[in-house]
Amino acid sequence: MVKSKRAFLFITVISTLMGCLGKNKLRKDNVLAFTPIESLVQRIAPNFSGRFAFDIIENVETDIFEIQSKHDKILIKGNSYNALAVGLNYYLKNYCRTYVSWYANDKIELPEELPKVPNKITKTARVNNRFFLNYCTFGYTMPWWQWKDWERFIDWMALNGINMPLAITGQEAIWYEVWKEYGLSDNQIRSFFTGPAHLPWHRMSNLDKWGGPLPQSWLTHQKELQKKIVKRERELGMTPVLPAFAGHVPEALKTVYPEAKISQLSSWGGFKDEYRAFFLDPLDPVFKEVQHKFLTKQTELYGTDHIYGADPFNEVHPPSWEPEYLATVSNTIYSSITDIDPKATWLQMSWIFYFERDHWTNKRIEAMVKAVPQDKMMLLDYYCENKEVWKMTDSFFNQPFIWCYLGNFGGNTMMAGNIDTVEERIENALATNKNMWGIGSTLEAFDVNPVMYEFVFEKAWSEGKTDTRKWIKNWADMRYGSSIESSRAAWEILHREIYKDSARLGQATLTNARPTLAGSGNWTTDPTINYNNEDLFKAWELLLESPSNTSSYKYDIANIGRQVLGNHFAVLRDDFTKNYNAKNLDGLKESGEKMLVLFDDLDKLLATQSSFLIGKWLEDAKAFGANEKEQKYYEHNARNIVTTWGTASQSLNDYANRSWAGLTKNFYKKRWQMFVDRVIKAVESNEVFNEEAFYDKVTQFEWDWTQGNEAYSREPVGDALEISKELIEKYKEDLE
Repeated sequence: MVKSKRAFLFITVISTLMGCLGKNKLRKDNVLAFTPIESLVQRIAPNFSGRFAFDIIENVETDIFEIQSKHDKILIKGNSYNALAVGLNYYLKNYCRTYVSWYANDKIELPEELPKVPNKITKTARVNNRFFLNYCTFGYTMPWWQWKDWERFIDWMALNGINMPLAITGQEAIWYEVWKEYGLSDNQIRSFFTGPAHLPWHRMSNLDKWGGPLPQSWLTHQKELQKKIVKRERELGMTPVLPAFAGHVPEALKTVYPEAKISQLSSWGGFKDEYRAFFLDPLDPVFKEVQHKFLTKQTELYGTDHIYGADPFNEVHPPSWEPEYLATVSNTIYSSITDIDPKATWLQMSWIFYFERDHWTNKRIEAMVKAVPQDKMMLLDYYCENKEVWKMTDSFFNQPFIWCYLGNFGGNTMMAGNIDTVEERIENALATNKNMWGIGSTLEAFDVNPVMYEFVFEKAWSEGKTDTRKWIKNWADMRYGSSIESSRAAWEILHREIYKDSARLGQATLTNARPTLAGSGNWTTDPTINYNNEDLFKAWELLLESPSNTSSYKYDIANIGRQVLGNHFAVLRDDFTKNYNAKNLDGLKESGEKMLVLFDDLDKLLATQSSFLIGKWLEDAKAFGANEKEQKYYEHNARNIVTTWGTASQSLNDYANRSWAGLTKNFYKKRWQMFVDRVIKAVESNEVFNEEAFYDKVTQFEWDWTQGNEAYSREPVGDALEISKELIEKYKEDLE
């Protein structure tokens, strides 16, 4: 029910709104019914909802929007709801200096009055498809999201012009029904699935059973959530990409079809053989039967927009590398989909063509992609800021592709990105390829570099080359609500010195690494930076010269300060190592103390931001539990994914490391405390530090932490500005 004051406001302008998009009608209860774009405004700018008018541009296929002031309103025209949302966001960013975050907890700050638009603005999309998400995002960021989180995120996608989101939530409920029809028991099916945060790797045929059995309450919840997700995405002009069957089956299916061509795929991620996935050969007649059952049930429940994601061999090896076999597999998967949906297009990621280039030769790639009819397979060029596969494969042998920026692995909290390179590569790809059908992002998790994703999606609407220096100035103005020279100067440093290298696998500050006297202790925590930390410190200082009241400002000073302190920790560790090598006990104790104090300072700064809290992550996970047993189950799964990932000794340990309050002080610090104490004890005893024995101790500590249930705050504490000032004063001499 609309509040009386807001209802009065809208009723007074009903004559104007009736001429807008969708011809608003009064329901029987005399409460206005809003179009999807008007409902979006209600959610993000309710106090100004009566000040916006929307209209449709008829008979235009290419996405376009127009913005102008008309009478006392901001009139936005577009050819689709998605284009209208982009127009709205353009106005908010460039005239209101307002930033809308992808997180539901982040406040949206608007001016007291809506600025007028002096001259009409017109923008046209350069590509028809704007893709977003990655299988992994559903494990590293979204597993514990409720509808309020999804609702804000879908609004964010619409505002940024995304019209092709990956939509793979709730598929386990479909698979449960499919496998039940084959006679598998409830326990066989739910034990086949992994825990919630690990489901992306189950869906990609990397992993079975780890963290299972999956509770029935999860299946039910996710099914209902997916209905809401795809409904809202479609309302806002998006084409959700739903999953299709790519061959992954339960081992138990062998008992039903003992003659079926079911084989165990190669091992993945250091997990034991018992967790390896099983693959039904597409050439087996049972394959199409399974595909038909799955797609029929999925379409009945979630509908379809005729684009399906299927990735049969992601980071695992096919039964045969013969091009003829790969071509037959590809053609069979596609035909099994079109049996049910003749309008289908297959969307496949090309990560494996880069990641396992030694195996995926051009001959094999060409066989696989050309076995599907022209323009019916669309490839995601997954990691273009680092390596453009279209250049390696004769532009994917003319099949359409989407240029994608990845930007983050595992949700690592590391400032990284290469703005100017992304600018150059997008422009070059657009100029070179007629079969480049879109721009997108395939981030593994949401991270601390929102600037990169906003930049990428604005490129989809840019008028040719972008002046990145000017763009960064506008970004600073929008983040902080006004033009501030010191803030612009800070972002120019970030642009010039920090955002110049692509994100890499295993990036993290040394604070998050397994302790060691040299290196980082684990390939998944590479602390290498290709800039001077003094430059980043200078940007932090500049931002503090002219404080802003926006939540974006408080986030930025906490984020930059977090990175500065994290980088500095490597200097302290190296000093600690020098003292160890020199057997300087006093120096060793002093540098060890500095290392541990830094963790406390870092944790205090992180605690000011909602998105930097391990407590929120864990409490959101526990909220899924229907009882105490399930609450513990979800909490342990949430702890596992961001620390040991799987078992404490396998290769993905710390892959998804996060600089989060609570985790920093009670997990990372404790590892380093154990390390400092043992190294000091070794010098005091005139012994060599036993790194192997320490490794065993720290491994046990890590696993014990994943099984714990101590509570952490889910609400922010402290003022980021005041704490940043204190820390700058404290570390200024060392950092300069």
